[in-house]
Parts: sequence; C-alpha cells; structure tokens
Amino acid sequence: MLSRIYAIFRARNLEFVRDRGTLAWNIALPIALMFGLAVIFGAEGRNEFTIGVVQIPKAAEAVEHPFFDTRYMRFVPVADVDSGMRKVSRHQLDLLVDFGAQPRYWINPDSSKGYFAEMALLRAVDLAGDTVAKAQIHGQAIRYVDWVLPGILGMNMMFSALFGVGYVIVRYRKNGFLKRLRATPLTALEFITAQIASRLILIMAITTLVFLGTKYLLGTPMEGSYATLFLIAIVGTVAMISMGLIVAARVTSEELAGGLVNVITWPMMLMSGVWFSLEGAGEFVQGAAKLFPLTHILDSARAVMLDGATLYDVAPSLIALSVMSAVFLGIGATTFRWRAA
Repeated sequence: MLSRIYAIFRARNLEFVRDRGTLAWNIALPIALMFGLAVIFGAEGRNEFTIGVVQIPKAAEAVEHPFFDTRYMRFVPVADVDSGMRKVSRHQLDLLVDFGAQPRYWINPDSSKGYFAEMALLRAVDLAGDTVAKAQIHGQAIRYVDWVLPGILGMNMMFSALFGVGYVIVRYRKNGFLKRLRATPLTALEFITAQIASRLILIMAITTLVFLGTKYLLGTPMEGSYATLFLIAIVGTVAMISMGLIVAARVTSEELAGGLVNVITWPMMLMSGVWFSLEGAGEFVQGAAKLFPLTHILDSARAVMLDGATLYDVAPSLIALSVMSAVFLGIGATTFRWRAA
C-alpha cells in the first residue's frame, strides 16, 4: 500500500514542480501583496472606522456625546481598558475612548485611520466644550503589515489547497486518468492520502519560504513558538485540502469545479479576517465565520505571532480544524468516484 501511495505522491509532486508558471505564481503573489500593502497602502484596509468604547454594553446609547453622531464611525463596547488597548495595538480597533469620570482615549501611532479618528474625536470634544486626555498604549504597537501577514499566508494556502486538489482531481477524472488508475490495485483512500500528502508538503514549503522572506525583509514580529505556528499551518492546510476533496469527489466539469471553489473561497476571504478584523461585525457574522477553517487558522496564527499564545491557548482552534478535516475527508472518501460518467 505504501509503495502505491508513494508512486502517486511522487508523480503529483513532479507534475507541480515542472509547472514553473504555477510554482512561480504561488511564491510571487503573496510577496507582491505584502510589499504592495506595506509600501503603497501602508496602513488600513477598511472603509469604516471602528471605535471601542470602555463602558458597559450599549455604551454609545448610555453616554450622550457629539462624537457618537460622527458619520462613518462604528462604536463597539469594550469590557475593559486592557483588552481594548490590545485591540488598538493589533489594528482591531482604530480608537479606544473612555467617557468615564476622567475622559481619555488611546490610539495606535502606526495607524493612519486612528489618526483621523482622533481628529474627529477632538473636534467633537471641542464642540461639546469638554476635555479629553490622550493616554499611551502599553506594549508594542503592531503595524498593519504585521497584522495582515497571517491573512496573506492563509489566503495563499487556501487557494493552493482548494484549486491544487479540487480542480486537479476533476481534470484527472475528465481526461480519463482516474479511470486508468481504477484498473490498478490503488484504492480511493490511498489515492486521496497521496494527494493530501503531496499538496501538504508543497504548501508548507512555499508558505515557510514566504514567511521567512517577509520576516527577513519587513521585520515582522514573532512573539510565540515557531513549532506551534508550524503545527497550526499543518493542521490548517490538511483541513483546507480535505475541503477541496469534497469538490473533487464527484464533479466532472472543470468549469463547475472552478465555480464551486470560488463559492467557497470568497466567503472565507471576506469573513475570516484576511484583510480586516471583524471586531465591529454583528454576532451572526462572527458566529458564521467560525464555520470556516481559515478563520481558526488566522485567529490562532495571529495569537501566536502577535500575542505569544501557547499551544494550550490555540488548542480549541486546532481541535476545531481536526474535526473539520475528519468530516471533510470522510465525505470526500465515501463519495469519491473514479469515472467521469
């Protein structure tokens, strides 16, 4: 059995490496996006300001202040100052305000949107005839490029896993390659295992290369364990590949496979926190985002890279990804078919 798995595994690796255009694209795209964000857009990726309010829930209704009438501002309650400051430093909030007995606010000095939110706050305070103190953020302020790096890497992993497995296997089925394999002793589980192993090694190699390159060139932070981050990447990649197998299990049209993969990838890109935080989104949106493996990958990766989270801290995300992998793999293996018709 191992020899058959190895034969398919080796053939798939050779096929990918010999396709130099695809290989170069997988490496060049995330690097180009990182430098584009760092140099051109530099700071933020959202069109709305998210303001944290240190009060009980519905604080914006409990406190009357002209600042709450400012357009394009989304106000979200924050339980305490410490958690609010961390979110400001991580670009999850553009500004943190406390309209308590001694009004004060916090901004990230590396956030351009925080700067403009501060201007709006000071203008509203001036109109109200009040005063507000500017407080300092404790700890290191994180650049947007530092925060978005896991999103770029996760997005690249997602596309490589879904298109590299789902689309390729459909092509195999359409051109009759799977039909010929069906005549061999190879089983569906063995074939799927070889595909997962092949794509896993390729994705991990490319992701590691891009991560090390951006860390060296842009000086992105790494507060936690490299081993924990590597484990997150492995478990997350397996979950993504297993999801792609569901698309590849029975589809016979490459066009349909591409459409289905896009249907899966675009909601994940918008709702999993690739480009911006969902801190100000509704509870339904935040809950729905937890159904996507990419959300768990990015949340746990950012926790390790930016906050120094341990393996114990990210264990719930790893368990969720493992369960998703088992479910997706089971569906893909049981519904897999060799023939195109």
